Amino acid sequence: MSLDYNQELKQLLEIQKRLNEKILPDRIIRLSHVSWHPCWIQQLKTEGKSNNTIKSYLCAVKKFLKTKISSNEKEMSNEYLENLTVKDLNSYVNPENGRLDIWLQSINELKASTVNARLAAISHLIEWVGHHVPEHIIRPRKGKQIPKILSNSELKSVRTAAFNSENPIAHLIVTLLLETGIRVSELCGLNIHDVDFKDKSARVVGGKGNKDRMVLYTEQTADVLNCWLALRNKIILVDEDALLVNSKGKRITPRGIQKLMDRIAEDANISKKRLSPHVLRHNFATGLLERGADIVSIQRLLGHANIQTTRVYLEINDQTLREVYTRAQSNLEKIDE
Repeated sequence: MSLDYNQELKQLLEIQKRLNEKILPDRIIRLSHVSWHPCWIQQLKTEGKSNNTIKSYLCAVKKFLKTKISSNEKEMSNEYLENLTVKDLNSYVNPENGRLDIWLQSINELKASTVNARLAAISHLIEWVGHHVPEHIIRPRKGKQIPKILSNSELKSVRTAAFNSENPIAHLIVTLLLETGIRVSELCGLNIHDVDFKDKSARVVGGKGNKDRMVLYTEQTADVLNCWLALRNKIILVDEDALLVNSKGKRITPRGIQKLMDRIAEDANISKKRLSPHVLRHNFATGLLERGADIVSIQRLLGHANIQTTRVYLEINDQTLREVYTRAQSNLEKIDE
């Protein structure tokens, strides 16, 4: 009887062991004994997440993993946490152990958009290792945010300040942002061979969501671009492929462009908070609406994966509506002349 009992107990333990191992999804069981960190990064890349999104996800996850369940729990180093196996991570991030709830409490004073962005990262990680985010975890609602755009007079001042700037690339950057609606990261990533000078278009490779698309520019922009190319040829280039380089010949960065925007804002006598590459992108989109472009075309030109993202330009407040109306009327008068 004792032998049968021992055998039965052994079988039960074996079943329990298999059940515990089965917590991991079939797709990653083979990874159970390797570090989760490179595996998860590869998963994000496979899904087409941009480099900026991956950095943001890793930053959020790092803070989550450092959250202590109790005061007795030792603080873990980044190296230790990154070297956890996929199997160990499964136990570590289990929503039932309370770590997720404690972490959420620690960030509840942040903006709804920030909380949602960080929660998206943590949810992805938790679900990747086979858990489900509990139903009581609800993402905070965001208020509708109307795209901020520059007024007609502000836009004129910015163009003038960029044209008169001591930085030879300022005029081109402002012109490209306003005439193409390109994202700042996409603008920095443009290579010389991405531009079709005859067709007056540029191919954005690996934009947001890892999607390629075409942006168009005008004859006026082509003239500004040609002036820049003549100057670019005189610079000793570190990155020979980059379309836009700084005075040292290195590819220009989003940070470098924002610093340039700050100087232009100062010269244009407007608040630095009012001017950014993304604000000029908003001006591009609302400008298309003014001229009667349909929402689907605007979606394609902006590179939005979801048309709902583009529809936000239809929900403008009274002040913005007044600016749009004034500019549309001004354009109409010029046509009549």
